[in-house]
Amino acid sequence: MKKLENKTVFITGGLSGIGKACAIAAAKEGANIAVADIKSDTTDVAMDKIKKENPKAIFVECDVSSIAQVEAAIQKVISTFGTLDVALNNAGIGGRSYKIADMPEEEWAKVIGINLTGVFNCMKHELIQMSKQKSGVIVNMASVMGKVGQAMSSHYDSSKHGVIGLTQTAALEYATEGIRVNAICPGFIETPLLTKIGLNRHLDVKQHIIDLHPMKRLGKPEEIAKGFIFLACDDSSFVSGTALEIDGGFLAE
Repeated sequence: MKKLENKTVFITGGLSGIGKACAIAAAKEGANIAVADIKSDTTDVAMDKIKKENPKAIFVECDVSSIAQVEAAIQKVISTFGTLDVALNNAGIGGRSYKIADMPEEEWAKVIGINLTGVFNCMKHELIQMSKQKSGVIVNMASVMGKVGQAMSSHYDSSKHGVIGLTQTAALEYATEGIRVNAICPGFIETPLLTKIGLNRHLDVKQHIIDLHPMKRLGKPEEIAKGFIFLACDDSSFVSGTALEIDGGFLAE
Protein backbone atom coordinates (compact mmCIF):
# COMPACT_ATOMS: atom_id res chain seq x y z
CA MET A 1 0.00 0.00 0.00
CA LYS A 2 1.37 3.38 -1.00
CA LYS A 3 1.53 6.00 1.76
CA LEU A 4 -0.86 8.47 0.12
CA GLU A 5 -3.01 6.09 -1.91
CA ASN A 6 -6.11 7.89 -3.24
CA LYS A 7 -5.45 10.96 -1.07
CA THR A 8 -5.89 14.39 -2.63
CA VAL A 9 -2.82 16.60 -2.22
CA PHE A 10 -2.95 20.36 -2.93
CA ILE A 11 0.45 22.00 -3.48
CA THR A 12 1.08 25.70 -4.03
CA GLY A 13 4.21 26.69 -5.92
CA GLY A 14 4.32 23.17 -7.31
CA LEU A 15 5.80 23.83 -10.74
CA SER A 16 9.44 24.04 -9.69
CA GLY A 17 11.99 23.41 -6.96
CA ILE A 18 10.80 21.98 -3.66
CA GLY A 19 7.13 22.14 -4.64
CA LYS A 20 7.63 20.09 -7.80
CA ALA A 21 9.76 17.54 -5.97
CA CYS A 22 7.03 17.16 -3.34
CA ALA A 23 4.35 16.81 -6.02
CA ILE A 24 6.31 14.07 -7.80
CA ALA A 25 6.99 12.27 -4.52
CA ALA A 26 3.32 12.41 -3.50
CA ALA A 27 2.23 11.16 -6.92
CA LYS A 28 4.61 8.22 -6.55
CA GLU A 29 2.87 7.46 -3.26
CA GLY A 30 -0.49 7.23 -5.04
CA ALA A 31 -1.91 10.70 -4.41
CA ASN A 32 -4.16 12.74 -6.66
CA ILE A 33 -2.23 15.98 -7.19
CA ALA A 34 -3.54 19.53 -7.58
CA VAL A 35 -0.78 22.00 -8.36
CA ALA A 36 -1.59 25.68 -7.79
CA ASP A 37 0.88 28.16 -9.22
CA ILE A 38 1.38 31.09 -11.53
CA LYS A 39 1.23 29.77 -15.09
CA SER A 40 4.60 29.85 -16.84
CA ASP A 41 6.53 28.38 -19.76
CA THR A 42 7.41 25.40 -17.54
CA THR A 43 3.82 24.50 -16.65
CA ASP A 44 3.32 21.72 -19.17
CA VAL A 45 6.77 20.22 -18.62
CA ALA A 46 6.32 20.11 -14.85
CA MET A 47 2.80 18.68 -15.05
CA ASP A 48 3.96 15.99 -17.49
CA LYS A 49 6.58 14.84 -14.96
CA ILE A 50 3.96 14.71 -12.20
CA LYS A 51 1.40 12.92 -14.38
CA LYS A 52 4.02 10.35 -15.34
CA GLU A 53 3.89 9.16 -11.73
CA ASN A 54 0.10 9.47 -11.43
CA PRO A 55 -2.15 10.70 -14.26
CA LYS A 56 -4.65 11.98 -11.70
CA ALA A 57 -3.09 15.44 -11.53
CA ILE A 58 -4.45 18.87 -12.37
CA PHE A 59 -3.04 22.37 -12.65
CA VAL A 60 -4.91 25.33 -11.17
CA GLU A 61 -3.68 28.83 -11.93
CA CYS A 62 -3.51 30.75 -8.67
CA ASP A 63 -1.80 33.75 -7.07
CA VAL A 64 -1.79 32.90 -3.36
CA SER A 65 -1.72 36.59 -2.39
CA SER A 66 -5.31 36.79 -3.72
CA ILE A 67 -7.74 35.15 -1.31
CA ALA A 68 -10.39 35.01 -4.04
CA GLN A 69 -8.05 33.03 -6.31
CA VAL A 70 -7.15 30.71 -3.44
CA GLU A 71 -10.81 30.04 -2.64
CA ALA A 72 -11.52 29.33 -6.32
CA ALA A 73 -8.52 26.99 -6.56
CA ILE A 74 -9.58 24.95 -3.56
CA GLN A 75 -13.16 24.75 -4.82
CA LYS A 76 -11.73 23.41 -8.10
CA VAL A 77 -9.87 20.73 -6.16
CA ILE A 78 -13.03 19.69 -4.29
CA SER A 79 -15.16 19.62 -7.44
CA THR A 80 -12.53 17.49 -9.20
CA PHE A 81 -11.49 15.05 -6.47
CA GLY A 82 -14.18 15.35 -3.78
CA THR A 83 -11.86 15.85 -0.80
CA LEU A 84 -8.82 17.78 0.34
CA ASP A 85 -6.65 15.45 2.39
CA VAL A 86 -3.21 17.10 2.36
CA ALA A 87 -2.15 20.67 1.66
CA LEU A 88 1.41 21.87 1.14
CA ASN A 89 1.60 25.65 1.33
CA ASN A 90 4.90 26.09 -0.44
CA ALA A 91 4.60 29.14 -2.71
CA GLY A 92 7.13 31.82 -1.80
CA ILE A 93 9.61 34.39 -3.04
CA GLY A 94 12.97 35.65 -1.82
CA GLY A 95 12.89 39.42 -2.26
CA ARG A 96 15.73 41.90 -2.71
CA SER A 97 18.21 42.71 0.05
CA TYR A 98 17.79 45.88 2.13
CA LYS A 99 18.54 47.13 5.60
CA ILE A 100 15.31 47.78 7.47
CA ALA A 101 15.53 51.58 7.24
CA ASP A 102 16.09 51.32 3.48
CA MET A 103 13.36 48.75 2.79
CA PRO A 104 10.83 50.07 0.24
CA GLU A 105 7.31 49.60 1.55
CA GLU A 106 6.25 47.91 -1.68
CA GLU A 107 9.10 45.36 -1.40
CA TRP A 108 8.07 44.53 2.18
CA ALA A 109 4.42 44.22 1.16
CA LYS A 110 5.19 41.96 -1.82
CA VAL A 111 7.21 39.43 0.18
CA ILE A 112 4.84 39.41 3.15
CA GLY A 113 1.86 39.24 0.79
CA ILE A 114 3.03 36.03 -0.85
CA ASN A 115 5.06 34.32 1.88
CA LEU A 116 2.87 35.02 4.91
CA THR A 117 -0.53 36.35 3.84
CA GLY A 118 -0.48 33.76 1.04
CA VAL A 119 -0.09 30.97 3.60
CA PHE A 120 -2.88 32.46 5.72
CA ASN A 121 -5.16 32.68 2.66
CA CYS A 122 -4.53 29.03 1.85
CA MET A 123 -4.86 27.80 5.41
CA LYS A 124 -8.16 29.65 5.87
CA HIS A 125 -9.86 27.84 3.01
CA GLU A 126 -8.06 24.54 3.55
CA LEU A 127 -9.23 24.51 7.16
CA ILE A 128 -12.80 25.34 6.17
CA GLN A 129 -12.86 22.19 4.02
CA MET A 130 -10.89 19.99 6.41
CA SER A 131 -13.16 21.00 9.31
CA LYS A 132 -16.14 19.77 7.29
CA GLN A 133 -14.33 16.47 6.70
CA LYS A 134 -13.04 16.26 10.29
CA SER A 135 -9.69 15.22 8.83
CA GLY A 136 -6.70 16.60 7.00
CA VAL A 137 -3.02 17.45 7.06
CA ILE A 138 -1.44 20.85 6.39
CA VAL A 139 2.29 21.32 5.87
CA ASN A 140 3.65 24.87 5.59
CA MET A 141 7.01 25.59 4.00
CA ALA A 142 8.95 27.79 6.41
CA SER A 143 12.75 28.08 6.45
CA VAL A 144 15.74 28.01 8.75
CA MET A 145 15.29 31.79 8.51
CA GLY A 146 12.03 31.32 10.35
CA LYS A 147 14.07 30.45 13.44
CA VAL A 148 16.99 32.88 13.21
CA GLY A 149 17.62 36.31 11.74
CA GLN A 150 19.66 37.26 8.72
CA ALA A 151 20.92 40.75 7.95
CA MET A 152 19.41 42.44 4.89
CA SER A 153 16.42 40.09 4.83
CA SER A 154 13.87 41.40 7.33
CA HIS A 155 10.91 40.84 4.98
CA TYR A 156 11.78 37.22 4.19
CA ASP A 157 12.81 36.32 7.74
CA SER A 158 9.70 37.93 9.22
CA SER A 159 7.46 36.08 6.79
CA LYS A 160 8.97 32.72 7.68
CA HIS A 161 8.85 33.41 11.44
CA GLY A 162 5.18 34.21 10.85
CA VAL A 163 4.60 30.94 9.00
CA ILE A 164 5.84 29.01 12.03
CA GLY A 165 3.55 31.07 14.26
CA LEU A 166 0.55 30.32 12.02
CA THR A 167 1.48 26.64 12.02
CA GLN A 168 1.63 26.37 15.80
CA THR A 169 -1.58 28.35 16.30
CA ALA A 170 -3.55 26.27 13.81
CA ALA A 171 -2.21 23.04 15.31
CA LEU A 172 -3.67 24.09 18.67
CA GLU A 173 -6.97 25.33 17.29
CA TYR A 174 -7.73 22.21 15.24
CA ALA A 175 -6.08 19.46 17.29
CA THR A 176 -9.42 17.87 18.27
CA GLU A 177 -10.85 18.03 14.74
CA GLY A 178 -8.66 15.36 13.19
CA ILE A 179 -6.40 17.96 11.55
CA ARG A 180 -2.62 18.06 11.91
CA VAL A 181 -0.58 21.14 11.03
CA ASN A 182 3.21 21.18 10.73
CA ALA A 183 5.97 23.15 9.03
CA ILE A 184 9.25 22.31 7.35
CA CYS A 185 12.34 24.47 7.79
CA PRO A 186 14.73 23.74 4.93
CA GLY A 187 18.28 24.98 4.86
CA PHE A 188 19.55 26.41 1.58
CA ILE A 189 18.37 24.12 -1.22
CA GLU A 190 19.50 23.89 -4.85
CA THR A 191 16.41 25.38 -6.49
CA PRO A 192 15.56 27.91 -9.23
CA LEU A 193 15.00 30.45 -6.44
CA LEU A 194 18.70 30.48 -5.62
CA THR A 195 19.51 30.85 -9.30
CA LYS A 196 17.03 33.69 -9.58
CA ILE A 197 18.70 35.68 -6.81
CA GLY A 198 22.03 35.29 -8.59
CA LEU A 199 23.81 32.81 -6.35
CA ASN A 200 25.29 30.87 -9.25
CA ARG A 201 26.78 34.09 -10.63
CA HIS A 202 28.51 34.87 -7.34
CA LEU A 203 30.41 31.71 -6.49
CA ASP A 204 32.14 33.27 -3.48
CA VAL A 205 28.78 34.04 -1.91
CA LYS A 206 27.51 30.57 -2.78
CA GLN A 207 30.55 28.99 -1.12
CA HIS A 208 29.96 31.11 1.98
CA ILE A 209 26.39 29.83 2.18
CA ILE A 210 27.54 26.25 1.65
CA ASP A 211 30.02 26.67 4.49
CA LEU A 212 27.18 27.68 6.84
CA HIS A 213 25.98 24.08 6.63
CA PRO A 214 28.10 21.62 8.68
CA MET A 215 27.52 19.01 5.95
CA LYS A 216 29.30 21.44 3.54
CA ARG A 217 26.74 21.20 0.77
CA LEU A 218 23.36 22.57 -0.21
CA GLY A 219 20.29 20.41 0.12
CA LYS A 220 18.33 18.81 -2.70
CA PRO A 221 14.59 19.31 -3.31
CA GLU A 222 14.10 15.55 -3.12
CA GLU A 223 15.46 15.55 0.43
CA ILE A 224 12.80 18.04 1.49
CA ALA A 225 10.17 15.98 -0.31
CA LYS A 226 10.99 12.98 1.89
CA GLY A 227 10.25 15.07 4.96
CA PHE A 228 6.99 16.25 3.40
CA ILE A 229 5.84 12.69 2.72
CA PHE A 230 6.56 11.77 6.35
CA LEU A 231 4.47 14.68 7.64
CA ALA A 232 1.71 14.09 5.09
CA CYS A 233 1.12 10.41 5.80
CA ASP A 234 0.09 8.38 8.83
CA ASP A 235 3.73 7.73 9.78
CA SER A 236 3.50 11.08 11.61
CA SER A 237 0.03 10.55 13.11
CA PHE A 238 1.08 11.98 16.51
CA VAL A 239 3.04 14.92 15.07
CA SER A 240 1.43 18.36 15.05
CA GLY A 241 2.64 21.89 15.72
CA THR A 242 6.25 21.09 14.90
CA ALA A 243 8.69 22.83 12.57
CA LEU A 244 10.83 20.06 11.11
CA GLU A 245 14.38 21.18 10.38
CA ILE A 246 15.93 19.66 7.23
CA ASP A 247 19.02 21.81 7.03
CA GLY A 248 22.26 19.83 6.97
CA GLY A 249 22.96 20.97 10.54
CA PHE A 250 22.58 24.71 9.78
CA LEU A 251 20.66 25.49 12.98
CA ALA A 252 22.88 23.30 15.18
CA GLU A 253 25.82 25.74 14.98
